[in-house]
Amino acid sequence: MSEKEKKTEKNKAIQWFPGHMTRARREMEENLQKVDMVIEIRDCRIPLSSANPMLDELLKNKPRLILLSKKDKGEGPEIERWLQKLADEKTQVLAMDLLKERPVEKTVAACQQVMKPMLERMVRKGIRPRAIRAMVVGIPNVGKSTFINQMAGKKAAETSDRPGVTRALKWVKCGSELELLDTPGVLWPKFEEKRVACNLALTGAIRDEVLPLEEVVLYGLDRLIQDYPERIAMRYGVEVEAKMEPSALIEQIGRAKHWIKSGNQVDTDRCWRMILNEIRDGKLGAITWEKADE
Repeated sequence: MSEKEKKTEKNKAIQWFPGHMTRARREMEENLQKVDMVIEIRDCRIPLSSANPMLDELLKNKPRLILLSKKDKGEGPEIERWLQKLADEKTQVLAMDLLKERPVEKTVAACQQVMKPMLERMVRKGIRPRAIRAMVVGIPNVGKSTFINQMAGKKAAETSDRPGVTRALKWVKCGSELELLDTPGVLWPKFEEKRVACNLALTGAIRDEVLPLEEVVLYGLDRLIQDYPERIAMRYGVEVEAKMEPSALIEQIGRAKHWIKSGNQVDTDRCWRMILNEIRDGKLGAITWEKADE
């Protein structure tokens, strides 16, 4: 097989399934019977790519609350469209900036709405409604541990900007109305679409070693050229043309920064790393990489 064929084959299904995630899936299956519902946290910038398709199979018909995190990093009108698109009769949807908002009141109210049939059945039977038990799930680095800590009002879960920090299941009490079962961030065995893998890499949900840096940045720049050309022009002082090749834009940015190596070659490695960091840090503004109407 030629090098080109090998690369094509690799792109068909990008493998990334650490051993602890295999255990996490098994533990989640075993513990689902202990909860009434599921709170799934997704990144509002990539509501589809940050949804673990394994969960639909695992959760079956469990009621669900979808919480779109990092609201400050996504575009308001687009987030509103996602709130409407993802909701259904068994699913409530919220969007929050978990670093600035206290999620307790909104989350408890949404969980009570999701579990309204169960709570009403308990009242009809003369049973005092107990705390709702919810499993918190989400892929790495979407803010799951931050959410848990905000709900508990203390540091109940370790937080980090490194994906995959939480490794064990544990219960966290949130007053008398809600009990949360924290779970490790779980990704699926392979990414069938390169687009999904690149979206996850751009937002830091997977380790930088999983995909080539060049591939991720060129994908991101291609989207930025299509949707936000004026932001690139303003940020880097370059001219952005319609349907411009991302590699040509990298060349412009490198020369504008005077990042030139011997032989008058642009230091592309430095450009790629800088652009990826600036995308993640919000230096190019709020970006929603997946549109609700696409």
